[in-house]
Amino acid sequence: MSTIRLLLADDQALVRGALSALLSLEPDLEVVVEVGAGDEVVPAALEHHPDVALLDVEMPGMDGIAATAALRAAAPDTRVLIVTTFGRPGYLRRALQAGASGFVVKDTPAAQLADAVRRVHAGLRVVDPALATDSLVAGESPLTARETDVLRAARDGSSVATIAARLFLSEGTVRNHLSSAIGKTGATNRAEAVIAADGNGWL
Repeated sequence: MSTIRLLLADDQALVRGALSALLSLEPDLEVVVEVGAGDEVVPAALEHHPDVALLDVEMPGMDGIAATAALRAAAPDTRVLIVTTFGRPGYLRRALQAGASGFVVKDTPAAQLADAVRRVHAGLRVVDPALATDSLVAGESPLTARETDVLRAARDGSSVATIAARLFLSEGTVRNHLSSAIGKTGATNRAEAVIAADGNGWL
């Protein structure tokens, strides 16, 4: 039986340790490297040549979706399985667009997770069924790239002037994008728009 070499990327050491311990119980799986930040994924993969990389979405340095795209470009033989706490429909769509072969949530039973790893390694696509349904219902993000940028910049409650300076836009342009994003998300103010867009995984 050939061993499937794994890379684990998660910023929570406890979660990473638990995943590593569970997967290492499987006779055909071996965790060869663990990292705690998204920007460590590609260097670790180039050094250790894993068959499958299990990536969290929310990590420092670079999120798991950006890390997926970078890894697919740098090491196309390594397949990516996103394993996340945040089962947001928009994340699923963006992860698959970035080149991920699978997307499961962290409370997936150990045997199912090991099976997902094997299936991804075999070239199949594995997606949490409930999430796939939610993703179809939620649909594509209605926000333009610029509206998405403006809402991301508004996440920390920054003023219009601060957002304008950060994105090199005029204050009027920022107000227009915020107003449009509020309308598209069905929110009544920009804080609600951020929450709605975040909840759908659009940001």
